[in-house]
Amino acid sequence: MKLSGRTDVQAPVEFVFDAISDFDFWERAALRRGAEVTRTDKLRQPAPGMSWMIRFGWRGRERQMHVVLKQMDRPHALVVDGDSPSVEGGAVLELVALSATRVRILVQTTIKPRTLAARLFVQSMRLARGKVAARYDKKLRQMATIIEQRYEDSRRG
Repeated sequence: MKLSGRTDVQAPVEFVFDAISDFDFWERAALRRGAEVTRTDKLRQPAPGMSWMIRFGWRGRERQMHVVLKQMDRPHALVVDGDSPSVEGGAVLELVALSATRVRILVQTTIKPRTLAARLFVQSMRLARGKVAARYDKKLRQMATIIEQRYEDSRRG
């Protein structure tokens, strides 16, 4: 199953890319939401090959996923792959500068089920595609709002 969305951010493209690739910030955000995040690589700088083991509760069960940064093309794109016992997939984030201080973020997420239960879940997502797409767009917009707030804070301080 493929999901895609886009949103615009009021900030320069370099700032948006730096915010999206601020992996420490996103790790802390996941921890605040109850996930366990563990880095599984030894890289000192953000670069392809960075990886994390993420454990989280979802639909009443403990889940885990191994996430790997596959590609990092500053300031244009990030590619992330995820792998778990029941699903595999990934996300491609592309940044398009619309002006000096406006950026469009394009995100495409792919989910491939590996088990029968995951296939049933993905099929139910397809049937509720409108609701799923609306929630996906809402989360993308929340991410954009966080980036815009960080940009405003950086300009003030």
